[in-house]
Amino acid sequence: MEPEHAEISVRRQCALLGVNRSGLYYQPTGESEENLKLMRLMDEEYTRHPFFGSRRMAAWLCGQGHEVNRKRLSRLMEVMGIEALYPKPKLSKPGEGHKIYPYLLKDVEVTRVNQVWSTDITYIRMAGGFVYLAAVMDWYSRFVLSWSLSVTMEVDFCIEALKRALRRGRPEIFNSDQGSQFTSEKFTGELKARQITISMDGRGRCFDNIFMERLWRSLKHEEIYLHDYGLVPEARAGIGTWLRFYNQERPHQSLGYRTPAELYRG
Repeated sequence: MEPEHAEISVRRQCALLGVNRSGLYYQPTGESEENLKLMRLMDEEYTRHPFFGSRRMAAWLCGQGHEVNRKRLSRLMEVMGIEALYPKPKLSKPGEGHKIYPYLLKDVEVTRVNQVWSTDITYIRMAGGFVYLAAVMDWYSRFVLSWSLSVTMEVDFCIEALKRALRRGRPEIFNSDQGSQFTSEKFTGELKARQITISMDGRGRCFDNIFMERLWRSLKHEEIYLHDYGLVPEARAGIGTWLRFYNQERPHQSLGYRTPAELYRG
């Protein structure tokens, strides 16, 4: 990337490289060093036990010698975009006036590529802050079709990942949670314009999107927790390398020890 290039604008360079422009301007977050430490611990514990809410998380942290109150943890969990996997108010909160679509995948047998795609967002820790990762996956093959990083939870990086995935094909059903990014008209409009059926997880039912949850768990244990990325380009390179490994080389028991790429590309 050459911000001062005489002929190619930064916007065009980002488009050519397939990266999110916001990542170029990453600055360390405003969270204190103590809060960032707590968030690192919370991320690891949540990955191990995704049913932990703020009460259990507070109890666990206190047991580790960190005296924190629930109100503080609730705010940090909101910043991180994590919530316990059980029904409760304000889970995956949609934006005001956003339409919620029903979950359409209960008892549906997924038997072919591009029958069902899904998306999700996860928190990615860094040495002095954090970013967010969005990805789109084909359910049948577990192939990660696209991904995008952002320093905020705004909808644009989710739309960027969606558009990049749609260059590969078109699903019959697209599933997401009820977060404001995915219920926004900007996001659903991209799907409706292509006559793609929209499905959304039930409130408090993150296991409706279990394949994305498994992807995040593998990514964090096998890549994120082994490195302390200092800059967004480092995070992008490390995540990109791991996702290529996941797609191209990592055999899956549930796929008959084939790779997602083998199954997706036939």
